[in-house]
Amino acid sequence: MKRTRRQSLKSPATNGAVDTADNDDVSERIRNTLAAAIGEGALKPGTKILEEAIAEHFGVSRTVVRGALGVLESDHLLERKRNRGTFVAEPSIEQAKSLFEARRKLERLLLELVIIRATPEQLDALERLTDEEEHIHHHGDEKSKTVLSGKFHIALADLAGNPVLTEMLSKIVARLSLVMSLYEEDRKDDCGADHHRMIVAALKAKDLAKAQDLMDHHLADIEGRVRLTEGQGDRHTFLAVLENFS
Repeated sequence: MKRTRRQSLKSPATNGAVDTADNDDVSERIRNTLAAAIGEGALKPGTKILEEAIAEHFGVSRTVVRGALGVLESDHLLERKRNRGTFVAEPSIEQAKSLFEARRKLERLLLELVIIRATPEQLDALERLTDEEEHIHHHGDEKSKTVLSGKFHIALADLAGNPVLTEMLSKIVARLSLVMSLYEEDRKDDCGADHHRMIVAALKAKDLAKAQDLMDHHLADIEGRVRLTEGQGDRHTFLAVLENFS
């Protein structure tokens, strides 16, 4: 009997560990799904997050869903409003300016490390990515272009060999996708492949100054597409409502 009791006492603990692991896996899937939808513009700034729908879709409790949303809140992709729920974040003008500034500084630093650490084979692979960008620019749909827009910069950051800096850039790029959704005025049908290709060429030539100048020009071009005014943010939010209800 004692042996049977010991076995029965172990089972709940084992099941609990499995359940926790399963919940962690689903929580990560929820985070990745929402982050991708935000990054691709499918979930616009100000969109309400429906916890019940997420829980039903993934087959988990709302407690698990709230845990996943909490992580995205800490990454500033979502924001909780008292007595109203959780919404896709709407970056302020000051936050947008800070994000652009942080990205400029970080990308210059990453280029310094890439010059030192990237192998010729890795730079060749990065150059092939610019070929993919150009092909999608001419033949892909809008979703493909959006997905690819930040891929070059994250791939470039990976070559710096510092996962912490890569994670920082990934989070900044994700938050800037919200800035572009809110404040972009000049929507260019341009994936930046030409700029990217020139940056890779400078890296291959070990010309750090030129690579940084090209990156500054490229990022300035992106920033030039936004108009950081409260009215612009309100206008985009209102247009999103019209698109959803008309």
